[in-house]
Amino acid sequence: MADPSTYRPAPGAIPTSPGVYKFRDAHGRVIYVGKAKSLRPRLSSYFQDLAGLHPRTATMVTTAASVEWTVVATEVEALQLEYSWIKEYDPRFNVKYRDDKSYPELAVTLNEEYPRVQVMRGAHKKGVRYFGPYGHAWAIRETVDLLLRVFPVRTCSNGVFKRARQVGRPCLLGYIGKCAAPCVGKVSADEHRALAEDFCDFMAGRTGNYLRRLEDEMQEAAAELEYEKAARLRDDIGALKRAMEKNAIVLADATDADLLALAEDELEAAVQIFHVRGGRVRGQRGWVTDKVEDVDTAGLVEHALQQLYGGGESVPREVLVPALPEPAEPVREWLGGLRGSQVDLRVPQRGDKKDLMATVQRNAQQALALHKTKRASDLTTRSRALQEIADALELDSVPLRIECYDISHLQGEDVVASMVVFEDGLARKSEYRRFQIRGFEGQDDVRSMHEVISRRFRRYLQEREQTGEWAVPEEDDPDTGAAGTRDEESRPKRFAYPPQLLVVDGGQPQVAAARRALDELGIDDVALCGLAKRLEEVWLPGEDDPVVLPRSSEGLYLLQRVRDEAHRFAISYQRNKRSKRLTAGELDSVPGLGETRRRALLKHFGSLKKLRAATVDELCEVPGIGRRTAQTVAEALSSRTPAAPAVNTATGEIIEDGAEQAAGPVAAAPQTAPSQETP
Repeated sequence: MADPSTYRPAPGAIPTSPGVYKFRDAHGRVIYVGKAKSLRPRLSSYFQDLAGLHPRTATMVTTAASVEWTVVATEVEALQLEYSWIKEYDPRFNVKYRDDKSYPELAVTLNEEYPRVQVMRGAHKKGVRYFGPYGHAWAIRETVDLLLRVFPVRTCSNGVFKRARQVGRPCLLGYIGKCAAPCVGKVSADEHRALAEDFCDFMAGRTGNYLRRLEDEMQEAAAELEYEKAARLRDDIGALKRAMEKNAIVLADATDADLLALAEDELEAAVQIFHVRGGRVRGQRGWVTDKVEDVDTAGLVEHALQQLYGGGESVPREVLVPALPEPAEPVREWLGGLRGSQVDLRVPQRGDKKDLMATVQRNAQQALALHKTKRASDLTTRSRALQEIADALELDSVPLRIECYDISHLQGEDVVASMVVFEDGLARKSEYRRFQIRGFEGQDDVRSMHEVISRRFRRYLQEREQTGEWAVPEEDDPDTGAAGTRDEESRPKRFAYPPQLLVVDGGQPQVAAARRALDELGIDDVALCGLAKRLEEVWLPGEDDPVVLPRSSEGLYLLQRVRDEAHRFAISYQRNKRSKRLTAGELDSVPGLGETRRRALLKHFGSLKKLRAATVDELCEVPGIGRRTAQTVAEALSSRTPAAPAVNTATGEIIEDGAEQAAGPVAAAPQTAPSQETP
């Protein structure tokens, strides 16, 4: 536990400008990100007597080992930088929303000649009309299925549409009346666009006039004894009314608004959001967060708005919240910049909007109660499991970070290893790493384990050697499955954070190999154990007898989950490597030749045999292939011996280029006896 006075900035060193600050622990890991209108009073508040701090704040400042800040020009810039740093560093003591997925929306591509109705996620595109978001994609499809009876707009992909135009025959929807079939000219482009615009008007809430018009047409058809037409119009009206019932009107003034409500206790908070478009509830979503920092309702609202709109979600004209952030004006300005026009951020005081906010609030309370019911036992179980592990292995403290390693191969080929990380008993997949065994060839799990542990902790030591424990390492491992090394501006590195407990998949030999690797590097502050599969025994280094945890032990169950996750991650990587090796073709290793141009060459010549016989000039005829690339391809293919022709063993027939007619290269699998993958 660190003393905050050891890293407190000197008096007068902190500026009074707006800015964003970061607290780091002893390993250089960012554990908290915050912003302030004036940095000096905000940061000074963290260095008062610990007895006067909130317990969570006191835990944070005693965990931290340094603090740094960045000055910005305005509070809006501070808000934007705080959000980007929270997303990048995932600080331990910041509010973390567990829901970070994009929700589906109903989109009409009015930017195309023949507009298409489809489900879309992610950032909005110019020229596309959006409705939603919805909680589930199936909710969109149900609504669209009802409306296509009245507005038969195309829903097919561009590939299907193009194919139908070529063959002159529409798809099934065109035959059953749920598509106007513009692909075969049943309606013109202008008529189809009018259908799409009517569809958009109906989805936007302008339904009354359209329904009245259909009812008048139905009455006229019945009066003129056109009963089939009248029945069809009657069914259309019924379909539209059923679609309207799925989204009841909640605001009579056709408002576009997002309503956000909170339910909270001392430890957690639930956020519920209703998306109202055209006066109707189009979607609902919710999050649950741990209150790991001392934050009030206004602060939770600000974090929720960052989470909701920072990832590209469209901002409506009104955003209704239970409490305004402090201060509110920078948040309004930020939302207005995202929308491109003014946004009304406020607390509803009366009328329908206040009543609807009460409904959202009730949903938030129910969500929090349901979450606490599900998690109460889970949180207790995880704490008990970590404590049981600490007691069984005689550790000084519970292992908050556990790393597990596993080796995988197939008969000594494609030998790989995995590293998975569990923090506070939960998987932290962003920290997972994978390795290719490079020091030797063949099957030797013990030697492989020694190599992997050595490489992992050698990188850890390299990042500690230079000033600051997050310094840039000397070399890079291209096979660890992580992004490239960050720059020197105190960015997090791949292996900068050590575990409290290192688990290897295996028994005494694997544990001894890992212990030897740690001893060679001088690592003596990391606990080590192995979990053998046969009897689920826990092996400690230097011990002749294993530690046997009871079968009902939560600690054993957690170790099994960690080991099984490492096994799964290693197997998936090994299978991927093996698949790539078995499907590698002669063109794969040609320098400067990517997937697109490889396919273009094979499509143009039809087979590798014809491609080998092609001249440089003939190769240059392929779109995207220049003379230099053509010369490289010709030289690469001419230097290799063609594969032996395939033979049909049943008839003895020689199959010429049988496997080369496909769009991509395929190689035959080795003829070996069946075997199992070795974890």
